[in-house]
Amino acid sequence: MKYRELSISGAYEISLAAHVDSRGFFSELFKQSQFQMATGSNFIAQQLNLSESKLGVLRGIHFADVPKGQAKYVQVLSGRIRDYVIDLRVGSSTFGKWEAVTLTSPASNAVFLPEGVGHAFLALEDKSLVAYMVSSEFNPESEHAINPLDPDLNLDFNDFSEDIFISDKDKNAPGFLDLIEAKRLPSLEECDLVRSLYIENEAT
Repeated sequence: MKYRELSISGAYEISLAAHVDSRGFFSELFKQSQFQMATGSNFIAQQLNLSESKLGVLRGIHFADVPKGQAKYVQVLSGRIRDYVIDLRVGSSTFGKWEAVTLTSPASNAVFLPEGVGHAFLALEDKSLVAYMVSSEFNPESEHAINPLDPDLNLDFNDFSEDIFISDKDKNAPGFLDLIEAKRLPSLEECDLVRSLYIENEAT
């Protein structure tokens, strides 16, 4: 595995190696020791999610309240997606910025997003199967969305020429500036504190 830190601090693209022979292939999708060595922290999954999306489906932007937040480790089992990492941490040097990574199958790469970073993805193929481990269980009261078409964030869909399909929930979600004004976004300090406590708890 090779880890590359993205322009959003604490977020990484992980390149996965496949061992191929006449039977097929074998790949390690996640390894705690390598994750810790590359990032300086641990990642303990509390829930594993799986979604299938047809071509043109756009999911997100989603994020969770901090504390306790929800870090994510995302990979594609079949198909192809464009994965968006959006910095929603007030006080971060890249606050409001984003980076996109194309994830392909069979599980050639993955993305890790720390607490306080928003997540969205666009399916570039039919039956794109996405698996993501998360650091906390789903809690609808602490989960939030931002309209992925918000011009203030200006996500680039890379000249995607097909129709984009968005859920009513995401389409009707507030914009980025609305959430800033309402003070609903987490601070970088809060996110760093959650991560530091998480590391300390794992060390004891």
